[in-house]
Amino acid sequence: MNKCVHLVKLCVGAEAVEDLIDWQRTARAKGPDGHPRHVTRMWPKRGAELLNGGSLYWVFKGVVLARQRVLRLDEVTGGDGITRCGIVLDPEVIRTEALPRRPFQGWRYLAAEDAPRDLKAGREAEPGLPPDLSRALAELGVR
Repeated sequence: MNKCVHLVKLCVGAEAVEDLIDWQRTARAKGPDGHPRHVTRMWPKRGAELLNGGSLYWVFKGVVLARQRVLRLDEVTGGDGITRCGIVLDPEVIRTEALPRRPFQGWRYLAAEDAPRDLKAGREAEPGLPPDLSRALAELGVR
C-alpha cells in the first residue's frame, strides 16, 4: 500500500490566501473540467503517493497557510509543444496552521507527518494574520 505524501509550493504573486482564492476563480486558472490546476514543468515521481490523499500546501511570504487536495495529474501540452504536468486541485482551499518555510524554487515533497494541521472548525473563516506576524509566531512555536 502506498503511503501519502504532499507537495509544498510558493504561491508566487500572492500576498495572502484570499489572493489565491481570487486567482483560482478566474478562467485562466482552471482546466477544461473547471477545476483549478497548477501547471509545472516537472512530473512528480512520487505521483502514486501524492494521489493517495496528498495535498498541495501553499507558502505565502515564507509561511505555509493553506492547502488544496490533489485530485489527479494531467498531461498538459503548451503552445510550445512541451508536455507538462497539470496538478488538478480540489477547488476548496483549506487554511492551515502557520508553518515557516524558507524560499525555494519549484515544489518540494512534504511528508504527511511534517504537514501543518488544518485550522480547527470555525477558525477557517477568521481573517488571517498578516504573513509577517504569522511567520514570527510560527518561528516562536506559537500556533
